[in-house]
Amino acid sequence: MIDLLIAGGGPAGLATAVHAARAGMETVVVEPRGTPVDKACGEGIMPGGVRALTDLGAEVTGHPLRGVRYLDGAHRAQASFRGGTGLGVRRTVLHAALSRRAAEAGVTILPGRVGEVRQSADRVYAAGLRARWLVAADGLHSPVRRALGLDLPDPRPRRYGLRRHYRVAPWSDFIEVHWSRSGEAYVTPVGEELVGVAVLGTARRGFDDLLLGFPHLAPLLAGPPDGAVRGAGPLRQRVARRTAGRVLLVGDAAGYVDALTGEGIALALASAAAAVRCLAAGRPEAYESRWRRLSRRHRLLTEALVRASGHPAAARRIVPTAARLPAVFAAAVHALQ
Repeated sequence: MIDLLIAGGGPAGLATAVHAARAGMETVVVEPRGTPVDKACGEGIMPGGVRALTDLGAEVTGHPLRGVRYLDGAHRAQASFRGGTGLGVRRTVLHAALSRRAAEAGVTILPGRVGEVRQSADRVYAAGLRARWLVAADGLHSPVRRALGLDLPDPRPRRYGLRRHYRVAPWSDFIEVHWSRSGEAYVTPVGEELVGVAVLGTARRGFDDLLLGFPHLAPLLAGPPDGAVRGAGPLRQRVARRTAGRVLLVGDAAGYVDALTGEGIALALASAAAAVRCLAAGRPEAYESRWRRLSRRHRLLTEALVRASGHPAAARRIVPTAARLPAVFAAAVHALQ
């Protein structure tokens, strides 16, 4: 019997595996996709996430990020990170680096899917294996979470994201969030000649059609598109709880508000570390409260922004207000980093 079985070999699952291996646990990851895995995401990692990657021993290359900037074509608000830099990283680069680190740590990665999950008082049965614990790190629409009955309905309008890269030199070392009536465009420099653009909103149209809603951004994307458009959504996922018997939910599987504030990777890495600490201490029941504490600021700030973006009058005031109150905007950025 192994100590820990992990469903999902994305960043959250691999980070959990590395932490578990360091804690002396025999760990197996089950993942159906080959390395590296790509995904629609903003690809900006906040300073806290960069520190977490360093702590894991993962060597990740990317474009240094100095802060966050909001724009609407007429107004601008920006704040630099405090006590560190962020990093713009292609998702494939991040996944490859974490895969290498997991291999170095002695983690076993098996191809396949975790289907039915059965539990007894002291073990979990899944994917043909027996384990003391199971961590579900199988993404936004986690099949394990759904099978355990932990999904909650969400009556609010659904939001989606589409991402595309452009071969163009970054014009800024800030993460830029461009606001318009169409939604938000999240721009991240990820290389010397590459930027990623993620368009977020409730409209379900093609990427090019959505980009027309940002006339102040489109002229900056002078280079050719690089790669296919990738999509994700619905983004918001409400979850009843993060534990179910001997199963813990980590990363996006644990619940998700929105991609707007760019904290997905940092939260995934933090929840991975917290889950393993609870298991190593023999206190899995403590994980729920730890997850709530470490994600609280992100959930509150992101929820407030998403609610405001859903009301045209409020959305129009976000960037002008941030520009008039730079100290408040800086405090919000610092709270998320």
